[in-house]
Amino acid sequence: MWSAFVRGALAPLALISLLVLASGCASRASTADVLVFTRTTGFRHSSIPAGIAAMRELGAQAGYRVGSTEDASVFTEQGLEGVRVIVFLNTTGTILNDGQRSVLERWIRAGGGFVGVHSAADTEYDWPFYGELLGTWFASHPAIQSATVRVVDRNHPATAQLPESWTRTDEWYDFRARPVGVRLLAEVDESTYQGGQMGDPHPVLWSHSVGSGRSIYVAMGHTEESYSESLFRSVLLGALRFAAGDASTLRDGATRTR
Repeated sequence: MWSAFVRGALAPLALISLLVLASGCASRASTADVLVFTRTTGFRHSSIPAGIAAMRELGAQAGYRVGSTEDASVFTEQGLEGVRVIVFLNTTGTILNDGQRSVLERWIRAGGGFVGVHSAADTEYDWPFYGELLGTWFASHPAIQSATVRVVDRNHPATAQLPESWTRTDEWYDFRARPVGVRLLAEVDESTYQGGQMGDPHPVLWSHSVGSGRSIYVAMGHTEESYSESLFRSVLLGALRFAAGDASTLRDGATRTR
């Protein structure tokens, strides 16, 4: 009688356990084409939820399944299986351990796509590969204010929809150094705002190859309002397509999607 009671009592628990396991499997990064990573161990931007929502909407527009997480344990070979693009969206501080760093580096060099947004540059300061992946690190910024962005290369998926001169409000980062060996896409004109310390040029958008992978960094994206701006969203959409390897650039500035 006791054994029958135990079996009867444990049956619902077993069912719950199976449901939990199934839910966990369903939420694995491998169910996504684009993984948006938002872990922070430093300053946390209030715009992160708006950024995630925008990435989901833009991903759907491009035909990508978008997942988001702050759980660094997803950075395993199995966890990244099927993922085409990883987005560090307003991450800050040290967010990966050594093993997770190694997995991400191998994944990028083997052909993965990376998009860094805004404080992705305020991340992983003591990891040399991350400096290579992003191009540089954050140094400082003045107050949030309006400034004019000069789009210097419109023959790229991230800039194809932008005007040559683009005025908008954001938090304008200064960097420890200008990125080298990258394709500069846009720079901010320091004469149009107060407190810039980099001089001319002051890069805010660039892309480059890392091994067989692709990396693009968007320095803008501090404010919640950014993620509802049509032109800024066009930058993010183009960045996703570039990182996924789905967009080719033409000399005439058109964008071809494969």
